[in-house]
Amino acid sequence: MAGAGILLFLLAWAGAGVAWSPPKGKCPPHCSCSKENTLCEGSPELPESFSTTLLSLSLVRMGVSRLKAGSFLKMPSLHLLLFTSNTFSVIEGDAFIGLSYLQYLFIEDNKIGSISKNALRGLRSLTHLSLANNHLEALPRFLFRGLETLTHVDLRGNPFQCDCRVLWLLQWMPTVNASVGTGACAGPPAVAQIQLNHLDPKKFKCRATELSWLQTVGESALSVESFSYQGEPHMVLAQPFAGRCLILVWDYSLQRFRPEEELSAPSVVSCKPLVLGPRLFILAARLWGGSQLWSRSSPDLRLTPVQVLAPQRLLRPNDAELLWLDGQPCFVVADASKAGSTTLLCRDGPGFYPRQSLHAWHRDTDAEALELDGRPHLLLASASQRPVLFHWVGGRFERRTDIPEAEDVYATKHFQAGGDVFLCLTRYIGDSMVMRWDGSMFRLLQQLPSRGSHVFQPLLIARDQLAILGSDFAFSQVFRFESDKGILEPLQELGPPALVAPRAFAQVTVAGRRFLFAACFKGPTQIYQHHELDLSA
Repeated sequence: MAGAGILLFLLAWAGAGVAWSPPKGKCPPHCSCSKENTLCEGSPELPESFSTTLLSLSLVRMGVSRLKAGSFLKMPSLHLLLFTSNTFSVIEGDAFIGLSYLQYLFIEDNKIGSISKNALRGLRSLTHLSLANNHLEALPRFLFRGLETLTHVDLRGNPFQCDCRVLWLLQWMPTVNASVGTGACAGPPAVAQIQLNHLDPKKFKCRATELSWLQTVGESALSVESFSYQGEPHMVLAQPFAGRCLILVWDYSLQRFRPEEELSAPSVVSCKPLVLGPRLFILAARLWGGSQLWSRSSPDLRLTPVQVLAPQRLLRPNDAELLWLDGQPCFVVADASKAGSTTLLCRDGPGFYPRQSLHAWHRDTDAEALELDGRPHLLLASASQRPVLFHWVGGRFERRTDIPEAEDVYATKHFQAGGDVFLCLTRYIGDSMVMRWDGSMFRLLQQLPSRGSHVFQPLLIARDQLAILGSDFAFSQVFRFESDKGILEPLQELGPPALVAPRAFAQVTVAGRRFLFAACFKGPTQIYQHHELDLSA
Protein backbone atom coordinates (compact mmCIF):
# COMPACT_ATOMS: atom_id res chain seq x y z
CA MET A 1 0.00 0.00 0.00
CA ALA A 2 1.81 3.13 -1.21
CA GLY A 3 1.18 6.69 -2.48
CA ALA A 4 -2.48 7.45 -3.15
CA GLY A 5 -3.47 4.14 -1.54
CA ILE A 6 -2.13 5.24 1.82
CA LEU A 7 -3.93 8.59 1.56
CA LEU A 8 -7.24 6.85 0.91
CA PHE A 9 -6.57 4.47 3.80
CA LEU A 10 -5.92 7.38 6.16
CA LEU A 11 -9.09 9.17 5.08
CA ALA A 12 -11.09 6.04 5.76
CA TRP A 13 -9.34 5.61 9.10
CA ALA A 14 -10.04 9.18 10.19
CA GLY A 15 -13.71 8.83 9.33
CA ALA A 16 -15.89 10.93 7.05
CA GLY A 17 -16.30 14.56 8.10
CA VAL A 18 -13.79 14.50 10.98
CA ALA A 19 -12.04 17.88 11.14
CA TRP A 20 -8.30 18.22 11.85
CA SER A 21 -8.33 20.78 14.70
CA PRO A 22 -5.68 20.90 17.45
CA PRO A 23 -6.89 20.12 20.97
CA LYS A 24 -5.68 22.85 23.29
CA GLY A 25 -2.21 22.17 24.72
CA LYS A 26 -1.87 18.76 23.12
CA CYS A 27 -0.79 19.35 19.54
CA PRO A 28 2.98 19.83 18.95
CA PRO A 29 4.38 22.34 16.44
CA HIS A 30 4.32 21.26 12.76
CA CYS A 31 1.34 18.98 13.48
CA SER A 32 -2.39 18.99 12.78
CA CYS A 33 -4.35 17.11 15.40
CA SER A 34 -7.79 15.79 16.13
CA LYS A 35 -8.84 13.79 19.14
CA GLU A 36 -7.65 10.46 17.70
CA ASN A 37 -5.59 11.39 14.59
CA THR A 38 -2.46 13.49 14.06
CA LEU A 39 -0.48 14.48 10.97
CA CYS A 40 2.99 15.99 11.47
CA GLU A 41 4.99 17.44 8.58
CA GLY A 42 8.50 18.94 8.44
CA SER A 43 9.25 18.69 12.15
CA PRO A 44 13.01 18.79 12.95
CA GLU A 45 12.54 16.18 15.69
CA LEU A 46 10.14 13.46 16.70
CA PRO A 47 7.10 15.04 18.46
CA GLU A 48 6.15 13.61 21.85
CA SER A 49 3.30 15.56 23.52
CA PHE A 50 0.20 13.90 22.13
CA SER A 51 -3.19 13.02 23.51
CA THR A 52 -3.19 9.74 25.42
CA THR A 53 -6.17 8.69 23.29
CA LEU A 54 -4.26 9.10 20.00
CA LEU A 55 -4.99 6.22 17.60
CA SER A 56 -3.39 7.35 14.33
CA LEU A 57 -0.08 9.19 13.77
CA SER A 58 1.37 10.18 10.38
CA LEU A 59 4.90 11.58 10.13
CA VAL A 60 5.95 13.23 6.85
CA ARG A 61 9.28 14.84 5.90
CA MET A 62 10.72 14.69 9.40
CA GLY A 63 14.25 15.89 10.21
CA VAL A 64 15.33 12.97 12.42
CA SER A 65 18.23 10.76 11.24
CA ARG A 66 17.25 7.55 13.04
CA LEU A 67 14.41 6.00 15.02
CA LYS A 68 15.80 5.20 18.45
CA ALA A 69 14.67 2.63 20.98
CA GLY A 70 11.50 3.61 22.85
CA SER A 71 10.59 6.44 20.47
CA PHE A 72 6.84 5.94 20.99
CA LEU A 73 6.54 4.98 24.65
CA LYS A 74 4.26 8.01 25.28
CA MET A 75 1.72 6.86 22.68
CA PRO A 76 0.64 3.39 23.95
CA SER A 77 -2.83 3.58 22.36
CA LEU A 78 -1.64 3.90 18.73
CA HIS A 79 -3.35 1.63 16.22
CA LEU A 80 -1.81 3.13 13.08
CA LEU A 81 1.63 4.64 12.50
CA LEU A 82 2.78 6.04 9.13
CA PHE A 83 6.17 7.32 8.01
CA THR A 84 6.57 8.67 4.49
CA SER A 85 9.09 10.89 2.64
CA ASN A 86 11.38 11.12 5.67
CA THR A 87 15.18 11.29 5.68
CA PHE A 88 16.01 8.88 8.51
CA SER A 89 18.08 5.86 7.44
CA VAL A 90 18.32 3.65 10.55
CA ILE A 91 15.73 1.94 12.73
CA GLU A 92 17.18 0.78 16.04
CA GLY A 93 16.13 -2.20 18.13
CA ASP A 94 12.94 -1.76 20.19
CA ALA A 95 12.07 1.42 18.28
CA PHE A 96 8.37 0.58 18.60
CA ILE A 97 8.41 -0.98 22.05
CA GLY A 98 5.24 -0.31 24.02
CA LEU A 99 2.92 -0.18 20.99
CA SER A 100 1.14 -3.39 21.90
CA TYR A 101 -2.10 -2.26 20.17
CA LEU A 102 -0.51 -1.15 16.89
CA GLN A 103 -2.14 -2.88 13.92
CA TYR A 104 -0.90 -0.81 10.95
CA LEU A 105 2.75 0.21 10.47
CA PHE A 106 3.69 1.88 7.18
CA ILE A 107 7.32 2.95 6.72
CA GLU A 108 7.37 3.91 3.05
CA ASP A 109 9.30 6.17 0.68
CA ASN A 110 12.03 6.89 3.20
CA LYS A 111 15.81 6.36 3.02
CA ILE A 112 16.10 3.38 5.35
CA GLY A 113 19.20 1.30 4.64
CA SER A 114 19.51 -0.43 8.02
CA ILE A 115 16.97 -1.97 10.37
CA SER A 116 17.70 -3.83 13.59
CA LYS A 117 16.54 -7.44 13.90
CA ASN A 118 14.73 -6.34 17.08
CA ALA A 119 13.16 -3.23 15.56
CA LEU A 120 9.65 -4.73 15.48
CA ARG A 121 9.82 -6.49 18.82
CA GLY A 122 6.69 -6.20 20.93
CA LEU A 123 4.23 -5.46 18.08
CA ARG A 124 2.03 -8.40 19.01
CA SER A 125 -1.13 -6.96 17.38
CA LEU A 126 0.44 -5.93 14.06
CA THR A 127 -1.52 -7.07 10.99
CA HIS A 128 -0.27 -4.75 8.20
CA LEU A 129 3.40 -3.89 7.69
CA SER A 130 4.97 -1.98 4.83
CA LEU A 131 8.67 -1.22 4.29
CA ALA A 132 8.14 -0.35 0.63
CA ASN A 133 10.32 2.02 -1.39
CA ASN A 134 13.29 2.33 0.93
CA HIS A 135 17.01 1.62 0.49
CA LEU A 136 17.08 -1.85 2.04
CA GLU A 137 19.45 -4.34 0.39
CA ALA A 138 18.62 -7.05 2.94
CA LEU A 139 16.56 -7.68 6.05
CA PRO A 140 18.01 -9.12 9.26
CA ARG A 141 17.06 -12.69 10.08
CA PHE A 142 14.29 -13.01 12.70
CA LEU A 143 12.98 -9.50 11.94
CA PHE A 144 9.43 -10.90 11.93
CA ARG A 145 9.84 -13.14 14.95
CA GLY A 146 6.83 -12.86 17.28
CA LEU A 147 4.62 -11.18 14.65
CA GLU A 148 2.16 -14.06 14.33
CA THR A 149 -0.77 -11.71 13.65
CA LEU A 150 0.62 -10.40 10.35
CA THR A 151 -1.70 -10.70 7.35
CA HIS A 152 -0.07 -8.28 4.85
CA VAL A 153 3.62 -7.43 4.32
CA ASP A 154 4.86 -5.08 1.59
CA LEU A 155 8.59 -5.05 0.82
CA ARG A 156 8.47 -3.83 -2.76
CA GLY A 157 10.64 -1.04 -4.12
CA ASN A 158 13.80 -1.96 -2.18
CA PRO A 159 17.13 -2.75 -3.92
CA PHE A 160 17.38 -6.26 -2.45
CA GLN A 161 20.62 -8.11 -3.12
CA CYS A 162 19.38 -11.65 -3.68
CA ASP A 163 22.37 -13.48 -2.23
CA CYS A 164 22.57 -15.54 0.94
CA ARG A 165 21.18 -12.63 2.96
CA VAL A 166 17.68 -13.16 1.52
CA LEU A 167 17.65 -16.94 1.97
CA TRP A 168 15.93 -16.77 5.36
CA LEU A 169 13.22 -14.55 3.85
CA LEU A 170 12.56 -17.03 1.03
CA GLN A 171 12.29 -19.83 3.59
CA TRP A 172 10.03 -17.76 5.87
CA MET A 173 7.44 -16.69 3.28
CA PRO A 174 5.86 -20.14 2.71
CA THR A 175 5.54 -20.69 6.47
CA VAL A 176 3.24 -17.72 7.25
CA ASN A 177 -0.38 -16.93 6.47
CA ALA A 178 0.44 -13.36 5.46
CA SER A 179 0.48 -12.18 1.85
CA VAL A 180 3.99 -10.88 1.11
CA GLY A 181 4.90 -8.50 -1.70
CA THR A 182 8.65 -8.63 -2.29
CA GLY A 183 9.36 -7.03 -5.64
CA ALA A 184 12.36 -7.78 -7.86
CA CYS A 185 16.03 -8.35 -7.10
CA ALA A 186 18.46 -5.51 -7.74
CA GLY A 187 21.45 -7.89 -7.82
CA PRO A 188 23.66 -9.84 -8.17
CA PRO A 189 23.62 -9.58 -11.99
CA ALA A 190 22.66 -13.25 -12.46
CA VAL A 191 19.28 -12.69 -10.75
CA ALA A 192 18.70 -8.96 -11.32
CA GLN A 193 15.05 -8.10 -12.11
CA ILE A 194 13.84 -11.56 -11.05
CA GLN A 195 11.01 -11.50 -8.53
CA LEU A 196 12.13 -12.67 -5.10
CA ASN A 197 9.25 -15.10 -4.79
CA HIS A 198 10.41 -16.78 -8.02
CA LEU A 199 13.79 -17.75 -6.54
CA ASP A 200 14.42 -21.33 -5.45
CA PRO A 201 15.87 -21.48 -1.90
CA LYS A 202 17.36 -24.92 -2.65
CA LYS A 203 19.74 -23.38 -5.17
CA PHE A 204 21.35 -21.06 -2.63
CA LYS A 205 24.73 -22.17 -1.27
CA CYS A 206 25.01 -20.37 2.01
CA ARG A 207 27.20 -22.66 4.09
CA ALA A 208 30.94 -22.24 4.36
CA THR A 209 33.39 -24.68 5.86
CA GLU A 210 36.64 -23.81 7.58
CA LEU A 211 39.39 -25.90 9.19
CA SER A 212 41.32 -23.93 11.81
CA TRP A 213 44.40 -25.10 13.69
CA LEU A 214 43.89 -26.30 17.27
CA GLN A 215 46.82 -28.37 18.57
CA THR A 216 50.14 -30.03 17.72
CA VAL A 217 51.22 -33.56 18.69
CA GLY A 218 55.00 -33.41 18.78
CA GLU A 219 56.23 -36.58 17.06
CA SER A 220 55.91 -37.41 13.37
CA ALA A 221 53.52 -40.15 12.26
CA LEU A 222 52.71 -42.31 9.24
CA SER A 223 49.08 -43.16 9.98
CA VAL A 224 46.19 -41.97 12.12
CA GLU A 225 42.92 -43.78 12.86
CA SER A 226 39.81 -42.95 14.87
CA PHE A 227 37.76 -45.47 16.84
CA SER A 228 35.12 -45.51 19.55
CA TYR A 229 35.75 -47.58 22.69
CA GLN A 230 33.32 -47.75 25.60
CA GLY A 231 31.38 -44.85 24.15
CA GLU A 232 34.39 -42.51 23.99
CA PRO A 233 36.18 -41.48 20.78
CA HIS A 234 39.88 -42.33 20.53
CA MET A 235 42.69 -41.70 18.06
CA VAL A 236 45.72 -43.90 17.43
CA LEU A 237 48.89 -42.68 15.70
CA ALA A 238 51.63 -44.82 14.16
CA GLN A 239 54.87 -43.04 15.14
CA PRO A 240 57.84 -44.89 13.59
CA PHE A 241 60.61 -42.64 14.91
CA ALA A 242 59.19 -42.71 18.44
CA GLY A 243 58.71 -46.47 17.99
CA ARG A 244 55.11 -46.66 19.20
CA CYS A 245 51.40 -46.67 18.58
CA LEU A 246 50.12 -43.68 20.55
CA ILE A 247 46.48 -43.66 21.70
CA LEU A 248 44.93 -40.25 22.37
CA VAL A 249 41.68 -39.27 24.12
CA TRP A 250 39.90 -35.95 24.62
CA ASP A 251 40.58 -34.18 27.91
CA TYR A 252 37.29 -32.48 28.80
CA SER A 253 38.96 -30.29 31.43
CA LEU A 254 41.81 -29.00 29.30
CA GLN A 255 39.79 -29.08 26.06
CA ARG A 256 42.68 -30.80 24.29
CA PHE A 257 43.73 -34.27 23.20
CA ARG A 258 46.07 -36.07 25.57
CA PRO A 259 47.91 -39.45 25.51
CA GLU A 260 46.07 -42.33 27.13
CA GLU A 261 48.36 -45.26 26.33
CA GLU A 262 51.31 -46.12 24.11
CA LEU A 263 52.37 -49.45 22.62
CA SER A 264 56.00 -50.26 21.90
CA ALA A 265 56.25 -50.71 18.12
CA PRO A 266 59.64 -49.81 16.56
CA SER A 267 59.50 -49.07 12.80
CA VAL A 268 55.69 -49.12 12.85
CA VAL A 269 53.91 -47.97 9.66
CA SER A 270 50.28 -48.55 10.62
CA CYS A 271 48.28 -49.00 13.83
CA LYS A 272 44.87 -50.44 12.98
CA PRO A 273 42.17 -50.62 15.69
CA LEU A 274 39.35 -53.14 16.00
CA VAL A 275 36.69 -53.00 18.73
CA LEU A 276 34.65 -56.11 19.54
CA GLY A 277 32.43 -55.28 22.51
CA PRO A 278 34.68 -54.74 25.57
CA ARG A 279 37.68 -56.14 23.68
CA LEU A 280 40.09 -53.84 21.83
CA PHE A 281 42.65 -55.03 19.29
CA ILE A 282 45.44 -52.97 17.72
CA LEU A 283 47.35 -54.35 14.75
CA ALA A 284 50.83 -52.83 14.66
CA ALA A 285 52.26 -53.33 11.17
CA ARG A 286 56.07 -52.98 11.39
CA LEU A 287 58.86 -52.86 8.83
CA TRP A 288 61.29 -54.75 11.05
CA GLY A 289 60.90 -57.14 13.94
CA GLY A 290 57.56 -58.58 12.87
CA SER A 291 54.04 -57.19 12.97
CA GLN A 292 52.14 -57.65 16.22
CA LEU A 293 48.60 -57.89 17.51
CA TRP A 294 47.87 -56.13 20.80
CA SER A 295 44.75 -56.80 22.85
CA ARG A 296 42.79 -55.46 25.81
CA SER A 297 40.11 -57.79 27.12
CA SER A 298 38.33 -55.22 29.32
CA PRO A 299 38.39 -51.43 29.83
CA ASP A 300 40.23 -51.62 33.17
CA LEU A 301 43.26 -53.40 31.65
CA ARG A 302 46.12 -52.19 29.49
CA LEU A 303 46.89 -53.38 26.00
CA THR A 304 49.38 -56.25 25.80
CA PRO A 305 50.99 -58.05 22.82
CA VAL A 306 49.23 -61.35 22.18
CA GLN A 307 50.44 -62.50 18.76
CA VAL A 308 53.17 -62.12 16.15
CA LEU A 309 51.36 -61.95 12.81
CA ALA A 310 52.44 -64.17 9.89
CA PRO A 311 56.22 -63.61 10.30
CA GLN A 312 57.00 -65.54 7.09
CA ARG A 313 54.61 -63.50 4.96
CA LEU A 314 54.57 -59.93 6.24
CA LEU A 315 58.06 -58.93 5.13
CA ARG A 316 57.65 -55.18 4.53
CA PRO A 317 54.18 -53.89 5.37
CA ASN A 318 53.20 -50.54 3.91
CA ASP A 319 49.48 -50.34 4.80
CA ALA A 320 46.86 -52.20 6.85
CA GLU A 321 43.08 -52.11 6.50
CA LEU A 322 40.15 -53.61 8.40
CA LEU A 323 37.29 -55.35 6.61
CA TRP A 324 34.45 -57.72 7.41
CA LEU A 325 34.01 -60.91 5.37
CA ASP A 326 31.15 -63.35 5.91
CA GLY A 327 30.48 -61.77 9.29
CA GLN A 328 34.08 -62.10 10.51
CA PRO A 329 36.65 -59.31 11.07
CA CYS A 330 39.76 -59.49 8.91
CA PHE A 331 42.86 -57.40 8.31
CA VAL A 332 44.57 -57.02 4.97
CA VAL A 333 48.21 -55.97 5.04
CA ALA A 334 49.75 -54.57 1.84
CA ASP A 335 53.34 -55.80 1.48
CA ALA A 336 55.88 -53.71 -0.46
CA SER A 337 58.80 -56.18 -0.47
CA LYS A 338 60.03 -57.65 -3.75
CA ALA A 339 59.49 -61.21 -2.52
CA GLY A 340 56.35 -60.58 -0.46
CA SER A 341 52.63 -60.67 -1.07
CA THR A 342 49.70 -58.83 0.38
CA THR A 343 48.11 -61.02 3.07
CA LEU A 344 44.54 -61.38 4.29
CA LEU A 345 44.35 -62.32 7.98
CA CYS A 346 41.01 -63.31 9.52
CA ARG A 347 40.03 -64.04 13.09
CA ASP A 348 40.22 -67.65 14.16
CA GLY A 349 39.79 -68.24 17.86
CA PRO A 350 41.87 -65.84 19.95
CA GLY A 351 44.04 -64.55 17.08
CA PHE A 352 44.23 -63.57 13.41
CA TYR A 353 45.77 -65.97 10.90
CA PRO A 354 46.53 -65.91 7.15
CA ARG A 355 43.50 -66.69 5.04
CA GLN A 356 44.85 -65.80 1.60
CA SER A 357 47.93 -64.40 -0.14
CA LEU A 358 47.23 -61.83 -2.82
CA HIS A 359 49.08 -60.15 -5.63
CA ALA A 360 52.51 -61.72 -5.08
CA TRP A 361 55.68 -59.99 -6.32
CA HIS A 362 54.02 -56.68 -7.10
CA ARG A 363 55.31 -54.54 -4.18
CA ASP A 364 51.90 -53.30 -3.06
CA THR A 365 51.85 -49.88 -1.43
CA ASP A 366 48.19 -49.57 -0.45
CA ALA A 367 45.05 -51.63 0.21
CA GLU A 368 41.50 -50.23 0.18
CA ALA A 369 38.43 -52.20 1.27
CA LEU A 370 35.12 -51.14 -0.29
CA GLU A 371 31.70 -52.45 -1.22
CA LEU A 372 30.48 -52.52 -4.82
CA ASP A 373 27.20 -53.98 -6.05
CA GLY A 374 26.49 -55.23 -2.53
CA ARG A 375 29.67 -57.34 -2.31
CA PRO A 376 33.05 -56.86 -0.57
CA HIS A 377 35.84 -55.69 -2.85
CA LEU A 378 39.53 -55.01 -2.33
CA LEU A 379 41.62 -52.55 -4.32
CA LEU A 380 45.42 -52.90 -4.32
CA ALA A 381 47.83 -50.25 -5.55
CA SER A 382 51.46 -51.07 -6.33
CA ALA A 383 54.53 -49.50 -7.82
CA SER A 384 54.67 -51.91 -10.75
CA GLN A 385 51.22 -51.84 -12.37
CA ARG A 386 47.78 -50.26 -12.46
CA PRO A 387 45.56 -50.71 -9.37
CA VAL A 388 43.81 -54.08 -9.36
CA LEU A 389 40.26 -54.66 -8.10
CA PHE A 390 39.37 -57.97 -6.40
CA HIS A 391 35.91 -59.19 -5.37
CA TRP A 392 34.92 -61.69 -2.68
CA VAL A 393 33.70 -64.91 -4.28
CA GLY A 394 33.34 -68.33 -2.67
CA GLY A 395 35.25 -67.43 0.46
CA ARG A 396 38.24 -65.80 -1.26
CA PHE A 397 39.23 -62.75 -3.27
CA GLU A 398 39.35 -63.13 -7.04
CA ARG A 399 40.68 -60.63 -9.54
CA ARG A 400 37.83 -58.69 -11.19
CA THR A 401 39.45 -55.89 -13.21
CA ASP A 402 42.10 -53.20 -13.11
CA ILE A 403 41.76 -49.43 -13.40
CA PRO A 404 42.64 -47.96 -16.79
CA GLU A 405 44.41 -44.62 -17.16
CA ALA A 406 45.91 -45.01 -13.70
CA GLU A 407 49.65 -45.65 -13.87
CA ASP A 408 51.99 -44.95 -10.96
CA VAL A 409 49.24 -44.79 -8.34
CA TYR A 410 50.62 -44.82 -4.81
CA ALA A 411 47.34 -45.10 -2.87
CA THR A 412 43.57 -45.26 -3.37
CA LYS A 413 40.74 -44.16 -1.06
CA HIS A 414 37.01 -44.25 -1.77
CA PHE A 415 33.89 -42.32 -0.75
CA GLN A 416 30.18 -42.46 -1.52
CA ALA A 417 27.95 -39.59 -2.60
CA GLY A 418 24.49 -39.54 -4.15
CA GLY A 419 24.43 -43.34 -4.45
CA ASP A 420 27.70 -43.44 -6.44
CA VAL A 421 31.11 -44.73 -5.41
CA PHE A 422 34.13 -42.52 -6.10
CA LEU A 423 37.86 -43.13 -5.86
CA CYS A 424 40.64 -40.71 -4.95
CA LEU A 425 43.88 -41.96 -6.52
CA THR A 426 47.15 -40.51 -5.24
CA ARG A 427 50.08 -39.99 -7.59
CA TYR A 428 53.44 -38.71 -6.45
CA ILE A 429 54.36 -37.37 -9.88
CA GLY A 430 51.67 -36.13 -12.24
CA ASP A 431 47.99 -35.51 -11.59
CA SER A 432 46.06 -37.24 -8.85
CA MET A 433 42.65 -38.42 -10.03
CA VAL A 434 39.01 -38.81 -9.06
CA MET A 435 37.11 -41.74 -10.60
CA ARG A 436 33.53 -42.98 -10.44
CA TRP A 437 32.24 -46.57 -10.55
CA ASP A 438 30.00 -47.12 -13.58
CA GLY A 439 28.88 -50.64 -12.70
CA SER A 440 31.72 -52.47 -14.40
CA MET A 441 34.85 -50.37 -13.80
CA PHE A 442 36.10 -47.06 -12.52
CA ARG A 443 36.07 -44.23 -15.07
CA LEU A 444 38.09 -41.02 -14.93
CA LEU A 445 36.09 -38.04 -13.68
CA GLN A 446 38.59 -35.39 -12.65
CA GLN A 447 42.33 -34.70 -12.54
CA LEU A 448 43.99 -32.52 -9.90
CA PRO A 449 47.58 -31.29 -10.13
CA SER A 450 49.72 -32.84 -7.41
CA ARG A 451 53.44 -32.81 -6.76
CA GLY A 452 54.97 -34.98 -4.10
CA SER A 453 51.66 -36.43 -2.91
CA HIS A 454 51.42 -39.60 -0.82
CA VAL A 455 47.82 -39.13 0.35
CA PHE A 456 44.53 -38.08 -1.23
CA GLN A 457 42.10 -38.72 1.60
CA PRO A 458 38.29 -38.36 1.40
CA LEU A 459 36.56 -37.57 4.68
CA LEU A 460 32.91 -37.01 5.56
CA ILE A 461 32.82 -34.29 8.23
CA ALA A 462 29.31 -33.29 9.31
CA ARG A 463 27.51 -32.63 6.00
CA ASP A 464 30.69 -31.92 4.06
CA GLN A 465 32.26 -34.55 1.85
CA LEU A 466 35.84 -33.36 1.79
CA ALA A 467 38.99 -34.68 0.17
CA ILE A 468 42.47 -33.57 1.20
CA LEU A 469 45.37 -33.77 -1.23
CA GLY A 470 48.66 -33.77 0.68
CA SER A 471 51.93 -32.46 -0.70
CA ASP A 472 55.58 -32.77 0.32
CA PHE A 473 56.47 -29.55 -1.50
CA ALA A 474 53.53 -27.17 -1.06
CA PHE A 475 50.44 -26.53 1.04
CA SER A 476 47.99 -29.41 1.29
CA GLN A 477 44.74 -28.64 -0.50
CA VAL A 478 41.24 -29.23 0.88
CA PHE A 479 38.47 -29.90 -1.65
CA ARG A 480 34.71 -30.24 -1.15
CA PHE A 481 32.49 -32.47 -3.26
CA GLU A 482 29.78 -30.41 -4.96
CA SER A 483 26.90 -32.79 -5.59
CA ASP A 484 25.26 -30.61 -8.23
CA LYS A 485 28.44 -30.62 -10.31
CA GLY A 486 29.59 -34.12 -9.36
CA ILE A 487 33.19 -32.98 -8.84
CA LEU A 488 35.56 -31.74 -6.15
CA GLU A 489 35.96 -27.98 -5.83
CA PRO A 490 38.82 -26.20 -3.97
CA LEU A 491 37.92 -25.12 -0.43
CA GLN A 492 41.09 -24.02 1.37
CA GLU A 493 44.76 -24.68 2.00
CA LEU A 494 45.71 -26.35 5.29
CA GLY A 495 48.00 -24.14 7.32
CA PRO A 496 49.58 -22.34 8.92
CA PRO A 497 51.23 -24.15 10.49
CA ALA A 498 52.18 -25.92 7.26
CA LEU A 499 52.05 -29.69 7.09
CA VAL A 500 55.44 -31.30 6.50
CA ALA A 501 55.13 -34.43 4.35
CA PRO A 502 51.54 -35.44 5.30
CA ARG A 503 50.80 -39.16 5.08
CA ALA A 504 47.29 -39.63 6.52
CA PHE A 505 44.19 -37.76 7.66
CA ALA A 506 41.35 -38.78 9.97
CA GLN A 507 38.40 -37.07 11.61
CA VAL A 508 36.75 -37.49 14.99
CA THR A 509 33.75 -35.89 16.71
CA VAL A 510 33.95 -35.14 20.43
CA ALA A 511 31.28 -33.36 22.49
CA GLY A 512 29.69 -31.90 19.38
CA ARG A 513 33.01 -30.58 18.06
CA ARG A 514 34.63 -31.99 14.91
CA PHE A 515 38.39 -32.39 14.54
CA LEU A 516 40.76 -33.29 11.73
CA PHE A 517 44.07 -35.04 12.42
CA ALA A 518 46.93 -34.71 9.92
CA ALA A 519 49.73 -37.25 10.43
CA CYS A 520 53.04 -35.99 8.99
CA PHE A 521 56.18 -38.01 8.27
CA LYS A 522 58.73 -35.19 8.59
CA GLY A 523 56.98 -32.98 11.09
CA PRO A 524 54.54 -33.06 14.00
CA THR A 525 50.95 -34.19 13.70
CA GLN A 526 48.59 -31.22 13.47
CA ILE A 527 45.00 -31.10 14.72
CA TYR A 528 42.40 -28.80 13.18
CA GLN A 529 38.83 -28.00 14.17
CA HIS A 530 36.03 -28.06 11.61
CA HIS A 531 33.71 -25.03 11.62
CA GLU A 532 30.47 -24.49 9.72
CA LEU A 533 29.72 -20.87 8.83
CA ASP A 534 26.19 -19.76 7.94
CA LEU A 535 26.50 -17.03 5.32
CA SER A 536 22.78 -16.31 5.44
CA ALA A 537 22.94 -15.06 9.04
